[in-house]
This record gives sequence, structure tokens and C-alpha cells, in this order.
Amino acid sequence: MTRFIFITGGVASSLGKGIASASLGALLQARGFTVRLRKLDPYLNVDPGTMSPYQHGEVYVTDDGAETDLDLGHYERFTGVAARQSDSTTTGRIYSQVIARERKGDYLGATIQVIPHVTDAIKEFITAETGDTDFVLCEIGGTVGDIEGLPFLEAIRQLGNELGQQRALFVHLTLVPYIASSGELKTKPTQHSVKELQSVGIQPDILLCRCDREIPAESRRKIALFCNLRPSAVIQALDVDSIYQVPQSYHEQGFDDEVMRHFAIEARPPDLSRWAGIMQRVRQPEGEVAVAIVGKYTNLRDAYKSLGEALAHGGIANNMRVRLDWLDSEIFEQPDAVHHLEGVHGILVPGGFGERGTEGKIAAARFAREHKVPYFGICFGMQMAVIEAARNLVGLDGAGSSEFGPCKHPVVGLLTEWTRGNTVERRGIGDNLGGTMRLGAYPCDLAAGSMVRDIYGGAARISERHRHRYEVNITYKQRLEHAGLRFSGMSPDGELPEIVEMPGHPWFVGVQFHPELKSKPFDPHPLFASFIKAAVTQSRLV
Repeated sequence: MTRFIFITGGVASSLGKGIASASLGALLQARGFTVRLRKLDPYLNVDPGTMSPYQHGEVYVTDDGAETDLDLGHYERFTGVAARQSDSTTTGRIYSQVIARERKGDYLGATIQVIPHVTDAIKEFITAETGDTDFVLCEIGGTVGDIEGLPFLEAIRQLGNELGQQRALFVHLTLVPYIASSGELKTKPTQHSVKELQSVGIQPDILLCRCDREIPAESRRKIALFCNLRPSAVIQALDVDSIYQVPQSYHEQGFDDEVMRHFAIEARPPDLSRWAGIMQRVRQPEGEVAVAIVGKYTNLRDAYKSLGEALAHGGIANNMRVRLDWLDSEIFEQPDAVHHLEGVHGILVPGGFGERGTEGKIAAARFAREHKVPYFGICFGMQMAVIEAARNLVGLDGAGSSEFGPCKHPVVGLLTEWTRGNTVERRGIGDNLGGTMRLGAYPCDLAAGSMVRDIYGGAARISERHRHRYEVNITYKQRLEHAGLRFSGMSPDGELPEIVEMPGHPWFVGVQFHPELKSKPFDPHPLFASFIKAAVTQSRLV
């Protein structure tokens, strides 16, 4: 019997519903249950694929090619359960489905309304493909009171009634702010948020109260009284020094015990040794290395959420703290700006789109190559490294990418055709932007004797997630390899370059895919573990 837990939020955005959902999933796993986590976003975009990182942060990509909210990355990192297309939806996707059904005549002439047609579609999404999963956790994006979120709240209200208390639980995350001028924690924002939720027919079963200090027992009793809850259901969500401390912190506050009590389940205590081991390495590293991230969106860290976490995982694998120096790539287009890279132990150029800042990324790749600093280029970062090699090793003046317009040597060009399983997919310049990239997991064959094959433990074929529209032009492969750049990973048909490396360099790797999307604190991605290991070696040379 599958049970459903709905997580809503109030008072303010960015309180941490995603981390709360992921942490509860981890706690349920630690008690021996199976979990699946889902996200319902209220915006009208079909998915976040065409949204600016400044608007939405990172776009997370699943194995089956869905472009989703970054919270699905938290779900995977905390539980290890691979997310799917069916784990993420938006108002835009729901309305598109309803309108498509209406056009086909599936509603038999009925007047299409939010209730029941839209809410039924939302309920179908929540309950689909659950199999024999013990718990499905559904996070509702936005905050209670947002007009665009009302259909989702109505849908889960209906579903809660249909499933009954034995199969449905409502968790509400709120803020208990500390007002310095009065020296008090204030409970009114939480009370009003719960009142707003009750106004749409939902009574929360558990309250998670975000706060930066302990909530006095009397304040918790007050919250419970005004919000129609027993005091044990008012859980402190205290600030911690690492997101990987949250599962342990929630357990100490009785969150998972309260969930078990609601469902009347007798379960063994959670085994949190995995998380204790992670936190020991986070808090007691053997040293520190500095990694420069040279990108376009460095003033918005959410744009590189999975990347930052994967680098931290590489540090965990090496028992090292990783200090990240976020550098805007445009600064390297100024004379002598490369001095910003002096003293760092590794340089990473991440993915991105558009021409702005590209010359700075190329300059960073050149600095890493010439100064023997470990270099990791991801997606766009690989393309910039190849362009740098084409210009300065092969001598191709005017080498560039057709993404930025006509160039003399299009070393990087538009990807118009590729194979997915037994199907050939094709794209054109005039196609829609949304959902038209090479998305999701694809296999890659690793060259025998290459460094990356050793990094992957000798595997001849790997599978990694992609999100790109442009690709290194294979017609330049021979000249680039003759100049010293090795193409050590290729698509199985030998047509698409996936990995390049620089023999003779301490660690110089570019990958067309996004390995950060598959890294976890308890299972660091081998490329990030190896990159940080090389940075550790570099730190001992500087």
C-alpha cells in the first residue's frame, strides 16, 4: 500500500521544501522503506528548459531526458533514487494535457473547468507509476496563498479525502523569524500561513518550523494550540552547517517518528550511520583545496547547484574541504586578468549558453593547459577547451563555434542528428527551443589506455546525462589529436565526441555531458573524485 506525503510551504520562498522532502525521504529509507519523490511547480512554463538561470536556477536533467526543477537533484542526492519524467510537472504541462484532451474530444462535449478536469489531471500525475513504492513524497512549489498554486492545493485536498488519513499526510513548512529589536521569535507568520492553508480545506498534520535558534517549549505549545496540532507535531527545522546534516537533525527533532505515529506504523529506528560518516568527513577534513569556477552565472549559485554539490562530494571522497572561488568569465577578457587563477589548485569551466564570457573561458582553459593546473571542462567548458586547442595548438585562426555566428573554422557546430536507441533524432535551426536538445542519458565508449577509462575503473562503456545543442565538430578530430588533444570518449557510432583529455598534463579533461547530475555524497562521481585528487596533488606543488 502506497502512502502519500504532501509538502507545502508558506510565509516565504526558499525556506527549503526541497531539502526537507529529500531529508524525509532519506529518513524513511533509513527505516527500511522505499520512496519516490515528486515536484509540482505552479508556473505556466511546460518545464524550466527555456528559463534563464537567473529566473529559475539550475535545470536538472533525468536519465529519460526530462528538464526539471533543481529540487529533483536534491531528491536524487539524498535518496539515490533516479528521478523520471513522471516525477516532475508544472501548471503549463497540466493545462497542455487538458487542452490536448479537449481538442481530441476526450471530454465528450463537457465544459472544461479547473474542477474537476485540471485537478483530476494533477491527481493522475501524483498517483501514476507508483508501483509498490511504500511512500510517495510530493512537494508543491511556491507558497500557500499564491494564486497560481490553488489548483495544486485543491487537488491534494481532494486526494487527501479520497485516500484517507491512513494513506495521506500533510506537512507544512513555515518560518519562525527572530526579531532582533524585540529579542523574540515570532509565531504569527506560522499561524497566518496555516490559516491560509486551512482556508483551502487542508489541515496540516505536521509543521516544520524554520528557525535560526531553538524555539522555546511555550512557543511550540502556542503554535500547536493555534494551528490545531499536538505539540509533538510542531517540529523545529533548525539551521545547520551542512545540508547533509539535515536528516540527522530532523530525526533528533522527531520528524520521522511523527510520520510513523500518523500512519500507525511500527518501524525499526533509522540507520543514520551513512549520514554520520559523511558529516564526519565534512567537519574534519585533512586539508583544503581551492577550485576556481569560471562561469557566466557565478553571482547566482543556484545556477550551478549540482556542480557545487558534486565538487563537495569530490572533497568527501578525498577527505578534503573544497573552497570554491566563483569567477565571472568576463573578467578574463581584460588584460592580465589571469592573475585571478594564480594559486588555485584546479580550474573548472561549467556549461552555459550564449557568446557572453566565452573568450574568458577560453583564456581560463589556456591558463590551465600552459600552467599544468588541473582543468575540468563540462559541456560548454569542453567546447571552449577544444576551441583553445584549435587556436593555439593547431594554429587555426578564427576557430570558434557556429552558436555565435559564422566563423572561419567551426570547431563546434549545431548538433542536427544523433541516435537514441534505435531511433534517429533530428533537429534544425528553426526548431522550438524547449525540449529540443540532446537530453538525458546516452552511452559513451572509452578508449583503451586513456586516463578517463582508468578513472571509471576500467569500464569500456559508461552512461551519462546530456543537455546540449552544439557538439565538437568531428571533422577537426584528426588535426586536434595530432596536436596533442586526445578524444578518449566517443558515442558508440563513433560520430559524436564525448570526452577529450590532454596526455602529458597532470589532469586535463573535457566532457560533453553533465557528470555532476549523477554525483551523491555517499557515492561521489568518479570524475569529481579524481579531479579533486589531482587538485590535492597540485596543492602540494604550489
